[in-house]
Amino acid sequence: MQSTILKTATNYLLPLLLLFSVFILMRGHYESGGGFVGGLVASIAFVLHSFAYGLEKTKILLKYPPMSFIPIGLLLSFSAGVLPMFFGQAYMTGVWSKDPLPVIGLVGSALFFDIGVFIVVIGVTLTILFTISESIDQQTN
Repeated sequence: MQSTILKTATNYLLPLLLLFSVFILMRGHYESGGGFVGGLVASIAFVLHSFAYGLEKTKILLKYPPMSFIPIGLLLSFSAGVLPMFFGQAYMTGVWSKDPLPVIGLVGSALFFDIGVFIVVIGVTLTILFTISESIDQQTN
């Protein structure tokens, strides 16, 4: 039996946790945080949803299997590392915009690297946790 209180709380916490994970991701350029920690917080939001509504409804909410996030994030991170080479700089050298954007600040290749890490962490964490959850469900049935 699933708790009505947990479902109600999840409806409010899921968007707040996802927003907070993006805040942590963006903060990682200037303070502690970044793609890894932000990805873990986003994963926790979806795990909470799966506790409240069940694994199948969470998979529907995600729209894509979590494992498909991994190559997308890896490609983005790798591309952010290779980008400086097109400007005659070494691999993984930071390339920054000239003017800061409102709220975000300076945008550079490091941001795209962190976004890639964010996506990979969500994919790996949810793949592991969903696989464990599915194997437990199969053992109990």
